[in-house]
Amino acid sequence: MENNILWHDLTVNDASKVSEFYEKVVGWERQGFEMDGGYNDYVMSPEEGEDPIAGICYARGGNKDIPPQWLMYVNVENLDKSLEAVTRLGGKVLGDKRKMGDDGKF
Repeated sequence: MENNILWHDLTVNDASKVSEFYEKVVGWERQGFEMDGGYNDYVMSPEEGEDPIAGICYARGGNKDIPPQWLMYVNVENLDKSLEAVTRLGGKVLGDKRKMGDDGKF
């Protein structure tokens, strides 16, 4: 398994405004992604038709306590072992593990 960066997220109070900013400044295409609670977060793609590379999310629900900064998601062989290493080495785990897709967790 390759330990590569899979995704980037930015959690902010106004995801619509911030995603529009990145759309205008760097040319990313944005697409609304419907969330439970009746609002949209946004997935960002480098160009129309290309796979999304990032998400810009509202600080709501499971994201409400995430600081407003770019976060990266790194593919690891064993999430539980990696989380244990985070705390053992002085890091802090933010939130609980969550399901991603059919097989993944973060």
